[in-house]
Amino acid sequence: MEIRRVQMTGGSSYIITLPKEWIKKSKIQKNDQIGLITQSDGTLLITPKIDREQTQKIKEFDTSNITNQNFLLRRLIGAYIAGYNQIIIKSKTRMSPQVKMIVRKFTQNTIGQEIVEETESQIIIKDILNPAEMPFDRTIKRMHIIVKGMHEDIMTAIQRNDKKLAEEIIQRDNEIDRLHWLIARQHNIILQNVNFAEKMGITIELATTSFLISRIIERIGDHVIRIAQNSINITEEKIDDTLLEKLQNASQISLEIFTRSITSFLRRDVKAANENIESVLKLENKLKEINKQTLKQKGEHVISLGYIVESIRRIGDYSSDISEHIINHIVGEEK
Repeated sequence: MEIRRVQMTGGSSYIITLPKEWIKKSKIQKNDQIGLITQSDGTLLITPKIDREQTQKIKEFDTSNITNQNFLLRRLIGAYIAGYNQIIIKSKTRMSPQVKMIVRKFTQNTIGQEIVEETESQIIIKDILNPAEMPFDRTIKRMHIIVKGMHEDIMTAIQRNDKKLAEEIIQRDNEIDRLHWLIARQHNIILQNVNFAEKMGITIELATTSFLISRIIERIGDHVIRIAQNSINITEEKIDDTLLEKLQNASQISLEIFTRSITSFLRRDVKAANENIESVLKLENKLKEINKQTLKQKGEHVISLGYIVESIRRIGDYSSDISEHIINHIVGEEK
């Protein structure tokens, strides 16, 4: 850290000198303008980037020697999350149909990515969405609604032995991933350019908390999918009605904990978040009863029932983690 002494000029203006090395590195010339941004913690950010637009970042991939198509998809998703707003896919020869299929799968599974140019050996993808127009709160609220609906539907599928509904729920997982990747992308852009945070009307701290919460919601969605996958294995089995009722009750408790955690985030309610953490104990006691009764069952479906119970428990635990992040963030904001 460099220490600079504050000086006064003209009897009313306070000035400090700027480090020479920083001036040279930033290529700042005489009479150039620089931006001053006051942070939530009282610090002052000085930046040569006074335009509030997202910096143009271009990423190129040469697919000539790529044989693992899933690896290409993961790299494309990585570039998207990293904040690149133009992705160029090249090939020294004619691009294979498999590569084109992966590129189209990528654009379908991400928000705002469109193919704007295509030749036999090159595809250019551009981001046509302004990330600042998608507030974190709105995206998290949408993720919650989707996961909540999946959770409710899978318990209905279990109750009715509806295999088709369970299979349909599994297909909804892509939408959760798309929204989580969008938040991860916005978070990375903010870390690279604080002007973007100011444009969105959000602090870096809140952006980080939102990213952590979206990642947890994505994991909760994964556990709902696991419940759906394991429910398919028990559709042909006769489950004790009492056990099913207890399972439904525990599922409802975990869903309520999840919903309260998101509500406390949207309302910035630290007291509700704390009460929500305390309610997890009730869920754990219910699940212990179910596990004891499940062990008395016979057949291979018992294993699937055990996985379902475990996923319900994990949903409650993850929801508690959301509440903890909320408390940490709100306490950190307090003066």
